Amino acid sequence: MLTDTKIRNAKPRDRQHRLADSMGLCVVVQPSGSKLFQVRFRHHGKERTYSIGQYPQVSLAQAREERDRVRKQMTQGLDPVAERRGQRVAERAAAGNSFEHVANAWFKVWAVGKSERHAGYVVRRLESDVFPAIGRRPIGEIGAPQLVAMLQSIQDRGVSDLAKRAYQMCSQVFRYAVAHGLVSRNPAADFRTADVLSSPQKRNFARVEATELPALLRAIEGYAGTPVTRIAMHLLALTFVRTSELIGARWDEIDFEARRWNIPGERMKMRDPHVVPLSSQAVHQLRVLYGITGSGALLFPGDRRGDRPISNNTILKALERMGFKGRMTGHGFRGLASTLLHEQGFDHQHIEVQLAHQERNRVTAAYNHAKYLAQRTAMMQVWGDYLDAAMRGSDG
Repeated sequence: MLTDTKIRNAKPRDRQHRLADSMGLCVVVQPSGSKLFQVRFRHHGKERTYSIGQYPQVSLAQAREERDRVRKQMTQGLDPVAERRGQRVAERAAAGNSFEHVANAWFKVWAVGKSERHAGYVVRRLESDVFPAIGRRPIGEIGAPQLVAMLQSIQDRGVSDLAKRAYQMCSQVFRYAVAHGLVSRNPAADFRTADVLSSPQKRNFARVEATELPALLRAIEGYAGTPVTRIAMHLLALTFVRTSELIGARWDEIDFEARRWNIPGERMKMRDPHVVPLSSQAVHQLRVLYGITGSGALLFPGDRRGDRPISNNTILKALERMGFKGRMTGHGFRGLASTLLHEQGFDHQHIEVQLAHQERNRVTAAYNHAKYLAQRTAMMQVWGDYLDAAMRGSDG
């Protein structure tokens, strides 16, 4: 009988040699010094060798357990070597039939004629949200419960819109699999997202669909009212701060040199200071505005009293005059930005910090209002460029 000490102290020779244990188990010592557990047995009169694994990655106790399992297969009339070979073939076949494999095949068909940006978004969502949860599973073994678990985990990040889109993509992949005989049915058809995802709180802040954003931006650019109100709407789109945070802004909060807007905590909903990186587009709007209201303390002074800012109603009325009554509010730019930035693949935490969605539990230390500043600065410039392209009617 072998012991761990005997195996550990076994020295290599010019040729490989074996150290026997019991019931066919042995250790093969190679001239290189590596040591391999094997089980030697006879099947239908032929000698067979079943390799277990390298020592010390496989311990002596583990090797004996595997030997016992192999011998049990032999008593059942099975060839352990052939059984393992068959298992490996099945595993390779399953990998070729995994959800990720089928989804990639579906994507090649689906992506024909789609814009590069749209196709890239779908790839990012699959890689970020879907493949980590079900990508390696054989597609035929995925049912409604596995899909529901994945969708709920996405929703738990606070992005219900992305959970619904993941559901739609998975349903398309399963329809492709059904059409090609890979599965017999589409488990996504067994339920709707409303059955498994909690309904978001009733939205009091109307907003247009993302597809209507270009038309809205062009309407703002051509707004016939005061330039101050027009700039306020542009800045809401570019910075997606809360309306109250915008209209109460003061010039001493704007750092043109650093291209930052430093909002003090007393003006924030969560009572914590907030840094808004300014894109080149936002800086341009602010410089134009400075030429109009820069002699005072407020960016947006009211018409009647210069020591008080314009009201939220000023922006609402402007949106109404442009034909967006009941369809868009100043706050709606926040939801649009969140959805579109997620679609463009930006990190969820970076977007949440930029939206100043601070978690109010105090398990962590004092909130760092400049968190992810470098990443958010880059993101806000991409957002400014995106709005420019959307207003011009460009796809990119």
